[in-house]
Amino acid sequence: MQTYYFDIKDGVPLRDRSGLELVSDGAAIAHSKSLADQVRREKPTGHPDLRVVVIDENGREVHHERIYPDAT
Repeated sequence: MQTYYFDIKDGVPLRDRSGLELVSDGAAIAHSKSLADQVRREKPTGHPDLRVVVIDENGREVHHERIYPDAT
């Protein structure tokens, strides 16, 4: 198991301090998609650059998931 952190960014990051233990990068990416969906449901409109950034326990950026992919 590896710890992954899920930061929210739109220029200035909101850091995830606790992280989540998951089995793989793929599981972390799937979780970031779920988080993005949750934010979209709770706040249907928002900053077009808002995204969830997945960081592994070594500080490597694994993935970034745009929350509002259709925003222009």
